[in-house]
Amino acid sequence: MDSSDLYHTQQQFTLAAYQAIIQQPLPDESSSDYTPSLLYKARSYIALNKPQSALEIIPTDSDNVALKAVSSLARFMAASDSTESEAALEELRDLAVEIEGDDAEASEKDKSLVRVLAGTAFARAGEVEEALETLGSETEDLEAVALIVQIYLSISRPDLAKKQFDRSKRWAEDDLLLQLIESTIGLVTGKDNYANSSSFYTEQIGNPSLSSSHLLTARGVIRVLRGEIQEAKSDLDESLQQSKEDEETEAALVVAAGLGALKKADAEELWSKFAAKHPLHPLVQDSNQKAEMFDQYASAFIQPAVAATSA
Repeated sequence: MDSSDLYHTQQQFTLAAYQAIIQQPLPDESSSDYTPSLLYKARSYIALNKPQSALEIIPTDSDNVALKAVSSLARFMAASDSTESEAALEELRDLAVEIEGDDAEASEKDKSLVRVLAGTAFARAGEVEEALETLGSETEDLEAVALIVQIYLSISRPDLAKKQFDRSKRWAEDDLLLQLIESTIGLVTGKDNYANSSSFYTEQIGNPSLSSSHLLTARGVIRVLRGEIQEAKSDLDESLQQSKEDEETEAALVVAAGLGALKKADAEELWSKFAAKHPLHPLVQDSNQKAEMFDQYASAFIQPAVAATSA
């Protein structure tokens, strides 16, 4: 059984309280909590897009397969070219094969984490089928299920995401991660006007022992979708106070501004700054693509001559 400190760290990680995790000191190296805590801390750095910081705290001589996997994921995230990223992916592929061997010296927990870390890298690399195969459609690891659900939602298959959730309810305890999976599906599908998702995030925001800007951003997005624009802006502003320059929060605020949270001139200025700062963000790329399509269709449109009227 995990210690209370490790359990709390796990809850923080589930709710994306990454900043809080990296600020926590690691337990003594002789403690059984040391390696799991180190893994959470390294993964938090990666989630905050600081893979080099993760590499700095991971021992290079460790035989632990989970530590090797998180190191490979960090190198994949830090890669500056396709050669480096492919090398990191190959390391993860080798580890995924290694843990399936009969002589693999690793706990089932570490094996599951290797699959999740490898699946994360494969999904980010666009190798969706490889990610799903690595994670396993019949897995009984709830973190793997959460990632599978995210992958299905990312490819617009909420039906398959819900099947995974329904399957996991048969064997998983009703814990925080299971509730988060359900809320994520509800956020994408809009079930019951986002009622369950809104309740979940509001409840977690009110938890004094957990603090996560991600929760505020998630509730802000829900409020945008429900047309509660000023309330959404309040959540998003508060989120940015906690995690300055968070790209997804900034994107949500741009949308809220365009829907009336700010005056038109201020909204246009905010959009211009966001587009210049994050040119590769899906919101910017989608807008640019639609603008190009409009120009293309407009240039092909031939305005018919105005019929002459008889005197």
